[in-house]
Amino acid sequence: MTRRRWIADSWDETSASVKGEQAAHLVRVLRAQTGMECDMVAGDRVWRAVISGVSGDAVQFTLLSEVEAEPALPVTLLLSVFKFDRMEWIIEKATELGAARFIPMTARRSEKHLVQAAQARVERWRRVAREAAKQSRRSDVPVVEDLVPLKTAVRSGAAGLRLLLAEQERSTTLYAAMQVALQQATVEKPAVELAVGPEGGWTADEEALFAVEGWQAVSLGPRILRAETAGITAMAVVAAMLA
Repeated sequence: MTRRRWIADSWDETSASVKGEQAAHLVRVLRAQTGMECDMVAGDRVWRAVISGVSGDAVQFTLLSEVEAEPALPVTLLLSVFKFDRMEWIIEKATELGAARFIPMTARRSEKHLVQAAQARVERWRRVAREAAKQSRRSDVPVVEDLVPLKTAVRSGAAGLRLLLAEQERSTTLYAAMQVALQQATVEKPAVELAVGPEGGWTADEEALFAVEGWQAVSLGPRILRAETAGITAMAVVAAMLA
């Protein structure tokens, strides 16, 4: 039988604890009792664990032995703010596919009312990533950064393959760009950044800025895709090629 998996709020080398919503679910719904077994994600490691105590709003665990787990893929998604239900959907699904990091950002054509409300949604996006990581039995939780302007996001990335999903690009596909990058890579899984535009697309100035900062425009094919569809499609292609 598959053990339930929880994500530690605090831990050391021999013990861990969960609080808040996770603890409440354990106590009220699952009737947590001493001795119950589970898998516990602590940092970037997974442990077989047992409940050692329930007190107040926390559940304590003893870590018994480490469980082998696959690390996250070295993929970052830069997401221009778009409708929040769709933002949550792409964060959830990209987490299931192995994304390591999300950077929400404001683009020229991001809807103003969404931009104004976006910073207050970041914690919710982090909860979505956390729940998706738990559901998909990941050994880590992807990072969701604070909201930043596009200029900051474009310039802040680490060395690696930087790919701009662009509607007007037709000659270079994402698949072809990944093939070349993997052939030239000095590591098995090179870092990849994917930039997903708002529903209105990138402006000419934004495309120029991406080019100056070393981003390569790539195509997902002849059809016009919604932002969340483009992001998930790109993440699925990259995940399959890095597997």
